[in-house]
Amino acid sequence: MKLPRHLHAFVIGTVCAAWFGVASAAPDERIAALAAKEKPALLETLKQLVSIESGSRDLEGLDKIANLIADKFKALGGQVELIDPTADAYRMEDTPEKIGKVVRATWKGTGSKKIMLIAHMDTVYQIGMLAKQPFRIEGDKAYGLGIADDKQGVAVITHTVALLKALDFKEYGTLTVLINGDEEISSPGSRNLITRLGGEHDVVMSYEGASVKEDKLSLATAGIASVSLNVTGKASHAGSAPELGVNALYELSHQILQMRDLSDPATGLKMNWTISKSGSNRNVIPAAASAGADVRVLKVGDYDRIEKQVQERVKKQLIPEAKVEMKFERRRPPLEATDASRALASHAQQVYKEFGRELGADDKVAGGGTDAAFAALKTKAPVVERFGLQGFGAHSADAEYVLIDSIEPRLYLAARMVMDISRGKVDH
Repeated sequence: MKLPRHLHAFVIGTVCAAWFGVASAAPDERIAALAAKEKPALLETLKQLVSIESGSRDLEGLDKIANLIADKFKALGGQVELIDPTADAYRMEDTPEKIGKVVRATWKGTGSKKIMLIAHMDTVYQIGMLAKQPFRIEGDKAYGLGIADDKQGVAVITHTVALLKALDFKEYGTLTVLINGDEEISSPGSRNLITRLGGEHDVVMSYEGASVKEDKLSLATAGIASVSLNVTGKASHAGSAPELGVNALYELSHQILQMRDLSDPATGLKMNWTISKSGSNRNVIPAAASAGADVRVLKVGDYDRIEKQVQERVKKQLIPEAKVEMKFERRRPPLEATDASRALASHAQQVYKEFGRELGADDKVAGGGTDAAFAALKTKAPVVERFGLQGFGAHSADAEYVLIDSIEPRLYLAARMVMDISRGKVDH
C-alpha cells in the first residue's frame, strides 16, 4: 500500500526512533493531513504576494499587498485594522517621510493565553524587477522576489490560521497577527507598536525564514546601530594659501583612526568604519568631510557602552577650529536568548520530531537583526525567531527561493505550537 505523502516522513521518523531506541510521540494525523491540504493553497498565496512589488519605499505597492493580506485575514474571521505608523515613527537619517501601513488582525478565543505571530511584507527590491523575475516553481524550489524574506512568513501565518480554523480551534485567549511594511528600513514606524504588543502577549513567534543549510530556530539576533560623523572646516587654495583653510579631511581621518579599536571580540561588539567622503577638487582644502560606521551588539546594554565611548573619543580633536558633529543611531536592538525562549524552542523541537525531522535551536548570532528584538524589548515572555520556511538568497538579485518540502512540517509546527501554548503545555 502506498502511503499518503504527508505520512511518509512520519513513518520514517517513527522507524528511526524505534531503531535507535529514541522515544518519539506519534504525529497528530488530522493536523498533518490539514497541513498537506493547505500546501497548494499556501503556494498560491505565495504567488499572489510575490506578484506584488512591495519595496519599503513603494507606498502604492505596500498599500496593494496590505489590502490583499487584510482581505485574507478578514475571510478567516479576524478583526482587521490597517494602521498608518507614520506619526509614531522613530526618525533616522534614511527614514522616508511616509511609511507603509501595518496589518493587525485579531482573533478572540475561549482561553487565556495571548499569542502573537509576526512577519513583514516589504522587500529590498526596486520597482520594475518583477517583470524579469516572476514567481516560478522549479523542482522543490519556489522562486520570487522577497519570497524568502519575508513573504513566506506572511503565507505561513495566513495558512496556519486557516488550519486552526479548519480544526475549529479557539482555545487561545487572543491570537494576534502583525504584518509590517517597514522591516527592511529598520522598522521606524512599526517598532513602537511591536514593542508594546510584545509586552502584552504571553508568547511571540516571528516568521523570518530558516536557512536551507540549517533547519533551525533562532534565539538571538544582532543589534544594529550606526555612527555618522560630519566635519565642517574651511576651504582655501591648496597651493597658494593652505594655511588659511581648515582641513576637514585631516580632522575626519584623526577621528576615524582614534575610533578604530572600539570593537570588543569578547562580547561580540563590533564597530567598523565603512564609508567616507570629502572634498570637491584636488587643489582645494576640503571644507567638509563625512564618514559612517556600522555597529553590531549582542546585548542591549552594550549600546550604552559603545555610545559613551564614541562620545568621549570625538571630543579629542586634531584641529580645534574644525566643527565635529556625531550622531549615534540605534537602528535595531539585539534579541537576547532567555530561559523562557529556550523552553519554547525546546517544545518546538519535540513537536518537529513528530514529523520525523530534527529542528535546531541556538543563540548563535548570524546575519542581520529582526523585528523579534523589538517584540522582546520590554517583556520576559518567550520570543523566538525563524518559524518560517527554509529559504535562500534574501536580498539577492536573482536566486531567492524557499524549499517547498518545508511547507508541511513548518505548518504542522506552527499549528501545534499555537495549540500547545493555548493549552498550557509549554513551560516557560
